[in-house]
Amino acid sequence: MSATTTSPRHADPGVLDALSLLAEVADELVVRTVRDTHLAWTDRVHGIGRRLTGATGASVGEVVHRGIAGAVYGGLGAGLRAASRGLDAAASTGVGPRLESAPKGRFLSSAVNGLIGDRLERERPRLAIPMSVRAGGRDVPLDRDALAAAYPDAGGRVVVLLHGLCENEEFWDLHREEVGTTYAESLAAQGWTPVLLRANTGLSLRENGVALTALLQRLVEEWPADVTRIALVGHSMGGLVMRAAAAVATAAEVPWTGLVSDVVSLGAPHLGAPLAAYVGHGSRALARLPEAAAFGRILDLRSVGVHDLVAGLAEDVPALPHARYRLVSATLTASPRHPVGAFLGDLLVRESSAYGRKRGRADLFPGAETLHVPRADHFDLLNHPAVHDALRRWLA
Repeated sequence: MSATTTSPRHADPGVLDALSLLAEVADELVVRTVRDTHLAWTDRVHGIGRRLTGATGASVGEVVHRGIAGAVYGGLGAGLRAASRGLDAAASTGVGPRLESAPKGRFLSSAVNGLIGDRLERERPRLAIPMSVRAGGRDVPLDRDALAAAYPDAGGRVVVLLHGLCENEEFWDLHREEVGTTYAESLAAQGWTPVLLRANTGLSLRENGVALTALLQRLVEEWPADVTRIALVGHSMGGLVMRAAAAVATAAEVPWTGLVSDVVSLGAPHLGAPLAAYVGHGSRALARLPEAAAFGRILDLRSVGVHDLVAGLAEDVPALPHARYRLVSATLTASPRHPVGAFLGDLLVRESSAYGRKRGRADLFPGAETLHVPRADHFDLLNHPAVHDALRRWLA
Protein backbone atom coordinates (compact mmCIF):
# COMPACT_ATOMS: atom_id res chain seq x y z
CA MET A 1 0.00 0.00 0.00
CA SER A 2 1.45 3.33 -0.98
CA ALA A 3 0.97 6.62 0.79
CA THR A 4 -1.62 8.61 -1.08
CA THR A 5 -2.40 11.44 1.30
CA THR A 6 -0.43 14.06 3.10
CA SER A 7 -3.37 16.13 4.32
CA PRO A 8 -4.19 16.33 8.04
CA ARG A 9 -6.44 13.80 9.73
CA HIS A 10 -10.11 14.76 9.95
CA ALA A 11 -11.82 14.06 13.25
CA ASP A 12 -14.36 12.05 11.32
CA PRO A 13 -13.20 10.25 8.16
CA GLY A 14 -15.61 10.05 5.26
CA VAL A 15 -16.97 7.50 2.85
CA LEU A 16 -14.66 8.90 0.14
CA ASP A 17 -11.66 7.98 2.30
CA ALA A 18 -12.95 4.42 2.44
CA LEU A 19 -13.59 4.31 -1.32
CA SER A 20 -10.09 5.60 -2.00
CA LEU A 21 -8.67 2.85 0.19
CA LEU A 22 -10.89 0.30 -1.54
CA ALA A 23 -9.55 1.28 -4.97
CA GLU A 24 -5.98 1.02 -3.74
CA VAL A 25 -6.60 -2.37 -2.11
CA ALA A 26 -8.34 -3.62 -5.27
CA ASP A 27 -5.15 -2.86 -7.20
CA GLU A 28 -2.81 -4.33 -4.61
CA LEU A 29 -4.77 -7.43 -3.67
CA VAL A 30 -7.12 -8.26 -6.53
CA VAL A 31 -5.40 -7.13 -9.73
CA ARG A 32 -1.86 -8.02 -8.67
CA THR A 33 -2.93 -11.34 -7.16
CA VAL A 34 -4.79 -12.35 -10.30
CA ARG A 35 -1.89 -11.14 -12.46
CA ASP A 36 0.79 -13.00 -10.53
CA THR A 37 -1.28 -16.18 -10.31
CA HIS A 38 -2.16 -16.02 -14.01
CA LEU A 39 1.47 -15.55 -15.07
CA ALA A 40 2.69 -18.25 -12.69
CA TRP A 41 0.28 -20.76 -14.22
CA THR A 42 1.27 -19.59 -17.69
CA ASP A 43 4.92 -20.23 -16.87
CA ARG A 44 4.04 -23.65 -15.48
CA VAL A 45 2.06 -24.70 -18.58
CA HIS A 46 4.61 -23.38 -21.05
CA GLY A 47 7.43 -24.95 -19.04
CA ILE A 48 5.78 -28.34 -19.32
CA GLY A 49 5.35 -27.74 -23.06
CA ARG A 50 9.02 -26.87 -23.50
CA ARG A 51 10.09 -30.02 -21.66
CA LEU A 52 7.82 -32.17 -23.84
CA THR A 53 8.98 -30.61 -27.13
CA GLY A 54 12.61 -30.03 -26.20
CA ALA A 55 12.33 -26.28 -26.89
CA THR A 56 14.95 -24.11 -25.19
CA GLY A 57 13.23 -20.72 -25.24
CA ALA A 58 9.89 -18.99 -25.02
CA SER A 59 7.62 -19.38 -28.03
CA VAL A 60 6.14 -16.44 -29.93
CA GLY A 61 2.74 -17.32 -28.52
CA GLU A 62 4.08 -17.22 -24.98
CA VAL A 63 5.71 -13.82 -25.51
CA VAL A 64 2.52 -12.40 -27.05
CA HIS A 65 0.38 -13.85 -24.27
CA ARG A 66 2.54 -12.30 -21.55
CA GLY A 67 2.62 -8.97 -23.36
CA ILE A 68 -1.17 -8.78 -23.69
CA ALA A 69 -1.70 -9.94 -20.09
CA GLY A 70 0.81 -7.40 -18.80
CA ALA A 71 -0.89 -4.58 -20.69
CA VAL A 72 -4.35 -5.53 -19.43
CA TYR A 73 -3.31 -5.86 -15.80
CA GLY A 74 -1.18 -2.74 -16.03
CA GLY A 75 -4.10 -0.76 -17.39
CA LEU A 76 -6.46 -2.00 -14.68
CA GLY A 77 -3.94 -1.19 -11.97
CA ALA A 78 -3.23 2.28 -13.34
CA GLY A 79 -6.95 3.03 -13.50
CA LEU A 80 -7.52 1.94 -9.92
CA ARG A 81 -4.53 3.95 -8.67
CA ALA A 82 -5.78 7.03 -10.50
CA ALA A 83 -9.24 6.54 -9.01
CA SER A 84 -7.71 6.19 -5.55
CA ARG A 85 -5.78 9.45 -5.94
CA GLY A 86 -8.84 11.28 -7.20
CA LEU A 87 -11.04 10.02 -4.39
CA ASP A 88 -8.36 10.84 -1.86
CA ALA A 89 -8.08 14.40 -3.16
CA ALA A 90 -11.84 14.83 -2.85
CA ALA A 91 -11.86 13.26 0.62
CA SER A 92 -9.16 15.66 1.82
CA THR A 93 -11.65 18.52 1.44
CA GLY A 94 -13.98 16.88 3.94
CA VAL A 95 -16.92 16.50 1.55
CA GLY A 96 -19.26 13.49 1.54
CA PRO A 97 -20.93 11.36 4.21
CA ARG A 98 -19.02 10.54 7.38
CA LEU A 99 -18.17 6.98 8.36
CA GLU A 100 -19.07 7.78 11.96
CA SER A 101 -22.62 8.73 11.03
CA ALA A 102 -23.90 5.14 10.90
CA PRO A 103 -23.19 1.86 12.73
CA LYS A 104 -22.14 0.15 9.49
CA GLY A 105 -19.55 2.85 8.85
CA ARG A 106 -18.19 2.58 12.38
CA PHE A 107 -18.04 -1.20 12.04
CA LEU A 108 -16.17 -0.91 8.72
CA SER A 109 -13.70 1.55 10.22
CA SER A 110 -12.96 -0.68 13.20
CA ALA A 111 -12.63 -3.83 11.08
CA VAL A 112 -10.22 -2.21 8.63
CA ASN A 113 -8.17 -0.76 11.48
CA GLY A 114 -7.87 -4.21 13.01
CA LEU A 115 -6.68 -5.73 9.75
CA ILE A 116 -4.26 -3.01 8.57
CA GLY A 117 -4.41 -0.31 11.24
CA ASP A 118 -0.64 0.00 11.58
CA ARG A 119 -0.37 0.84 7.87
CA LEU A 120 -3.28 3.27 8.08
CA GLU A 121 -1.49 5.08 10.89
CA ARG A 122 1.54 5.57 8.64
CA GLU A 123 -0.06 6.04 5.22
CA ARG A 124 -3.71 7.09 5.65
CA PRO A 125 -3.95 8.76 9.06
CA ARG A 126 -7.47 10.07 8.42
CA LEU A 127 -8.69 6.48 8.58
CA ALA A 128 -6.61 5.49 11.62
CA ILE A 129 -8.63 5.31 14.84
CA PRO A 130 -7.09 7.12 17.83
CA MET A 131 -7.51 5.52 21.23
CA SER A 132 -10.31 7.45 22.86
CA VAL A 133 -13.10 7.53 25.40
CA ARG A 134 -16.44 7.02 23.67
CA ALA A 135 -19.91 8.15 24.73
CA GLY A 136 -22.99 8.60 22.58
CA GLY A 137 -21.16 7.40 19.48
CA ARG A 138 -18.52 10.15 19.74
CA ASP A 139 -15.04 10.73 21.13
CA VAL A 140 -15.04 12.49 24.48
CA PRO A 141 -12.22 15.04 24.95
CA LEU A 142 -10.19 14.33 28.07
CA ASP A 143 -10.90 17.57 29.90
CA ARG A 144 -13.04 18.04 33.00
CA ASP A 145 -15.88 19.96 31.33
CA ALA A 146 -16.29 17.51 28.46
CA LEU A 147 -16.15 14.52 30.81
CA ALA A 148 -18.67 16.11 33.16
CA ALA A 149 -21.04 16.69 30.25
CA ALA A 150 -20.65 13.12 28.97
CA TYR A 151 -20.88 11.58 32.46
CA PRO A 152 -23.27 13.74 34.52
CA ASP A 153 -23.50 11.03 37.20
CA ALA A 154 -19.74 10.38 37.37
CA GLY A 155 -18.71 8.67 40.57
CA GLY A 156 -15.46 7.62 42.19
CA ARG A 157 -15.64 3.99 41.03
CA VAL A 158 -14.76 3.77 37.33
CA VAL A 159 -14.94 0.60 35.24
CA VAL A 160 -13.09 0.80 31.93
CA LEU A 161 -14.14 -1.54 29.10
CA LEU A 162 -11.95 -2.20 26.06
CA HIS A 163 -13.02 -4.28 23.04
CA GLY A 164 -11.04 -6.80 21.00
CA LEU A 165 -9.59 -7.08 17.51
CA CYS A 166 -11.62 -5.41 14.72
CA GLU A 167 -14.28 -4.40 17.26
CA ASN A 168 -15.45 -1.10 18.69
CA GLU A 169 -17.34 0.01 21.79
CA GLU A 170 -20.69 -0.87 20.21
CA PHE A 171 -19.81 -4.57 20.28
CA TRP A 172 -20.61 -4.59 23.99
CA ASP A 173 -24.28 -4.28 22.91
CA LEU A 174 -24.20 -7.74 21.30
CA HIS A 175 -27.16 -9.94 22.37
CA ARG A 176 -28.75 -6.98 24.14
CA GLU A 177 -32.21 -8.02 23.00
CA GLU A 178 -31.84 -11.52 24.48
CA VAL A 179 -29.93 -10.57 27.65
CA GLY A 180 -31.89 -7.37 28.29
CA THR A 181 -28.89 -5.29 29.33
CA THR A 182 -25.15 -4.77 28.84
CA TYR A 183 -22.19 -4.99 31.18
CA ALA A 184 -21.98 -1.19 31.26
CA GLU A 185 -25.64 -0.80 32.24
CA SER A 186 -25.46 -3.60 34.77
CA LEU A 187 -22.38 -2.16 36.48
CA ALA A 188 -23.83 1.35 36.42
CA ALA A 189 -26.75 0.00 38.44
CA GLN A 190 -24.18 -1.14 41.04
CA GLY A 191 -22.75 2.35 41.41
CA TRP A 192 -19.89 2.10 38.92
CA THR A 193 -19.38 4.65 36.16
CA PRO A 194 -18.69 2.69 32.95
CA VAL A 195 -16.20 4.20 30.50
CA LEU A 196 -16.07 2.57 27.07
CA LEU A 197 -12.93 2.94 24.95
CA ARG A 198 -12.22 2.54 21.26
CA ALA A 199 -8.79 1.64 19.88
CA ASN A 200 -6.96 0.93 16.66
CA THR A 201 -6.48 -2.81 17.17
CA GLY A 202 -4.09 -3.05 14.22
CA LEU A 203 -1.33 -1.42 16.28
CA SER A 204 1.02 -3.49 18.39
CA LEU A 205 -0.04 -4.50 21.89
CA ARG A 206 2.73 -2.45 23.42
CA GLU A 207 1.96 0.65 21.34
CA ASN A 208 -1.68 0.45 22.39
CA GLY A 209 -0.51 -0.20 25.94
CA VAL A 210 1.44 3.06 25.94
CA ALA A 211 -1.58 4.92 24.53
CA LEU A 212 -3.89 3.40 27.15
CA THR A 213 -1.49 4.29 29.95
CA ALA A 214 -1.53 7.95 28.93
CA LEU A 215 -5.31 7.96 28.42
CA LEU A 216 -6.07 6.47 31.83
CA GLN A 217 -3.78 8.86 33.66
CA ARG A 218 -5.37 11.82 31.90
CA LEU A 219 -8.83 10.39 32.64
CA VAL A 220 -8.05 10.14 36.36
CA GLU A 221 -6.66 13.67 36.45
CA GLU A 222 -9.64 15.23 34.64
CA TRP A 223 -12.45 13.02 36.03
CA PRO A 224 -15.29 15.13 37.50
CA ALA A 225 -15.10 13.21 40.80
CA ASP A 226 -12.21 11.88 42.85
CA VAL A 227 -11.40 8.42 41.51
CA THR A 228 -11.22 5.91 44.36
CA ARG A 229 -11.27 2.61 42.47
CA ILE A 230 -10.69 1.41 38.90
CA ALA A 231 -11.77 -1.90 37.37
CA LEU A 232 -10.48 -2.95 33.95
CA VAL A 233 -12.59 -5.21 31.72
CA GLY A 234 -11.12 -6.33 28.40
CA HIS A 235 -12.51 -8.60 25.73
CA SER A 236 -10.02 -10.67 23.72
CA MET A 237 -7.19 -8.38 22.54
CA GLY A 238 -8.54 -5.71 24.88
CA GLY A 239 -7.42 -7.84 27.82
CA LEU A 240 -3.90 -8.00 26.41
CA VAL A 241 -3.76 -4.25 25.81
CA MET A 242 -4.78 -3.69 29.43
CA ARG A 243 -1.99 -5.99 30.58
CA ALA A 244 0.49 -4.10 28.40
CA ALA A 245 -0.74 -0.76 29.77
CA ALA A 246 -0.40 -1.92 33.37
CA ALA A 247 3.18 -3.06 32.72
CA VAL A 248 4.09 0.23 31.01
CA ALA A 249 2.48 2.30 33.77
CA THR A 250 4.14 0.27 36.53
CA ALA A 251 7.57 0.64 34.97
CA ALA A 252 7.06 4.39 34.55
CA GLU A 253 5.44 4.73 38.02
CA VAL A 254 2.28 6.25 36.55
CA PRO A 255 -0.14 6.75 39.47
CA TRP A 256 -3.37 5.31 38.04
CA THR A 257 -2.21 1.73 38.53
CA GLY A 258 -2.49 2.15 42.29
CA LEU A 259 -6.24 2.66 41.92
CA VAL A 260 -6.83 -0.59 40.02
CA SER A 261 -8.57 -3.12 42.23
CA ASP A 262 -9.84 -5.61 39.65
CA VAL A 263 -8.86 -6.81 36.18
CA VAL A 264 -11.31 -8.98 34.22
CA SER A 265 -10.26 -10.58 30.94
CA LEU A 266 -12.94 -12.12 28.73
CA GLY A 267 -11.49 -14.70 26.34
CA ALA A 268 -8.13 -12.91 26.16
CA PRO A 269 -5.44 -14.96 24.35
CA HIS A 270 -2.76 -14.47 27.00
CA LEU A 271 -0.72 -17.34 25.55
CA GLY A 272 -1.71 -16.70 21.95
CA ALA A 273 -4.56 -17.56 19.57
CA PRO A 274 -4.21 -20.66 17.36
CA LEU A 275 -6.07 -19.06 14.44
CA ALA A 276 -3.52 -16.23 14.25
CA ALA A 277 -0.73 -18.79 14.14
CA TYR A 278 -2.50 -20.82 11.46
CA VAL A 279 -2.70 -17.74 9.24
CA GLY A 280 1.08 -17.41 9.43
CA HIS A 281 1.57 -21.08 8.67
CA GLY A 282 -0.80 -20.77 5.73
CA SER A 283 1.06 -17.81 4.23
CA ARG A 284 4.38 -19.66 4.44
CA ALA A 285 2.88 -22.78 2.89
CA LEU A 286 1.36 -20.84 0.01
CA ALA A 287 4.63 -19.02 -0.63
CA ARG A 288 6.28 -22.31 -1.57
CA LEU A 289 4.27 -22.56 -4.80
CA PRO A 290 4.57 -19.79 -7.41
CA GLU A 291 0.94 -20.37 -8.40
CA ALA A 292 -0.21 -19.72 -4.81
CA ALA A 293 2.41 -17.23 -3.61
CA ALA A 294 0.20 -14.20 -4.34
CA PHE A 295 -2.45 -15.53 -1.95
CA GLY A 296 0.22 -15.98 0.69
CA ARG A 297 1.11 -12.31 0.31
CA ILE A 298 -2.53 -11.42 1.02
CA LEU A 299 -2.29 -13.25 4.35
CA ASP A 300 0.99 -11.47 5.09
CA LEU A 301 -0.72 -8.08 4.85
CA ARG A 302 -2.30 -8.59 8.28
CA SER A 303 -1.48 -5.93 10.87
CA VAL A 304 1.14 -6.10 13.58
CA GLY A 305 -1.78 -6.32 16.01
CA VAL A 306 -2.85 -9.61 14.44
CA HIS A 307 0.77 -10.80 14.47
CA ASP A 308 0.93 -10.07 18.21
CA LEU A 309 -1.94 -12.48 18.82
CA VAL A 310 0.19 -15.42 17.71
CA ALA A 311 2.15 -15.51 20.99
CA GLY A 312 0.11 -13.24 23.28
CA LEU A 313 2.04 -11.70 26.17
CA ALA A 314 4.49 -13.72 28.21
CA GLU A 315 5.91 -13.54 31.73
CA ASP A 316 7.82 -10.33 30.97
CA VAL A 317 4.47 -8.50 31.16
CA PRO A 318 3.61 -9.12 34.82
CA ALA A 319 0.24 -8.78 36.52
CA LEU A 320 -0.42 -5.91 38.90
CA PRO A 321 0.57 -7.35 42.30
CA HIS A 322 -2.26 -5.66 44.25
CA ALA A 323 -5.15 -6.24 41.79
CA ARG A 324 -7.55 -9.17 41.76
CA TYR A 325 -7.55 -10.97 38.41
CA ARG A 326 -10.64 -12.70 37.03
CA LEU A 327 -10.23 -14.80 33.89
CA VAL A 328 -13.15 -15.91 31.75
CA SER A 329 -13.01 -18.61 29.09
CA ALA A 330 -15.63 -20.20 26.87
CA THR A 331 -15.84 -23.42 24.90
CA LEU A 332 -18.17 -24.50 22.15
CA THR A 333 -18.83 -27.64 24.15
CA ALA A 334 -20.36 -28.12 27.59
CA SER A 335 -17.07 -29.35 29.02
CA PRO A 336 -13.67 -27.79 28.35
CA ARG A 337 -12.22 -31.30 28.46
CA HIS A 338 -14.27 -32.45 25.49
CA PRO A 339 -11.84 -33.01 22.57
CA VAL A 340 -13.60 -30.42 20.41
CA GLY A 341 -13.73 -27.88 23.22
CA ALA A 342 -10.12 -28.51 24.19
CA PHE A 343 -8.91 -28.02 20.61
CA LEU A 344 -11.16 -25.16 19.44
CA GLY A 345 -11.89 -23.44 22.73
CA ASP A 346 -14.35 -20.65 22.00
CA LEU A 347 -13.43 -20.94 18.29
CA LEU A 348 -10.62 -18.39 18.58
CA VAL A 349 -9.05 -18.85 22.04
CA ARG A 350 -8.42 -22.02 24.03
CA GLU A 351 -9.11 -22.27 27.74
CA SER A 352 -5.43 -22.60 28.69
CA SER A 353 -4.61 -19.37 26.86
CA ALA A 354 -7.55 -17.51 28.40
CA TYR A 355 -6.31 -18.57 31.85
CA GLY A 356 -2.63 -17.96 31.15
CA ARG A 357 -1.80 -21.52 32.17
CA LYS A 358 0.21 -24.03 30.22
CA ARG A 359 2.14 -27.08 31.26
CA GLY A 360 5.82 -26.31 31.49
CA ARG A 361 5.27 -22.54 31.84
CA ALA A 362 4.81 -20.32 34.84
CA ASP A 363 1.23 -19.40 35.73
CA LEU A 364 0.72 -15.81 34.53
CA PHE A 365 -1.97 -15.09 37.12
CA PRO A 366 -1.35 -17.12 40.28
CA GLY A 367 -4.39 -17.14 42.55
CA ALA A 368 -6.71 -15.67 39.91
CA GLU A 369 -10.39 -16.64 39.94
CA THR A 370 -11.59 -18.30 36.76
CA LEU A 371 -14.96 -18.75 35.09
CA HIS A 372 -15.79 -21.16 32.29
CA VAL A 373 -18.81 -20.39 30.09
CA PRO A 374 -20.04 -23.56 28.37
CA ARG A 375 -21.58 -23.81 24.91
CA ALA A 376 -20.49 -20.28 24.00
CA ASP A 377 -18.25 -18.76 21.38
CA HIS A 378 -15.70 -15.98 21.56
CA PHE A 379 -18.17 -13.17 20.88
CA ASP A 380 -20.80 -14.46 23.31
CA LEU A 381 -18.44 -13.28 26.06
CA LEU A 382 -19.21 -9.67 25.09
CA ASN A 383 -22.60 -9.99 26.78
CA HIS A 384 -23.45 -13.22 28.55
CA PRO A 385 -25.71 -13.84 31.58
CA ALA A 386 -23.06 -15.93 33.35
CA VAL A 387 -20.54 -13.12 33.01
CA HIS A 388 -23.13 -10.60 34.27
CA ASP A 389 -23.59 -12.67 37.42
CA ALA A 390 -19.84 -12.95 37.92
CA LEU A 391 -19.23 -9.22 37.38
CA ARG A 392 -21.90 -8.32 39.92
CA ARG A 393 -20.17 -10.58 42.44
CA TRP A 394 -16.59 -9.59 41.59
CA LEU A 395 -17.24 -5.84 41.51
CA ALA A 396 -19.62 -5.62 44.48
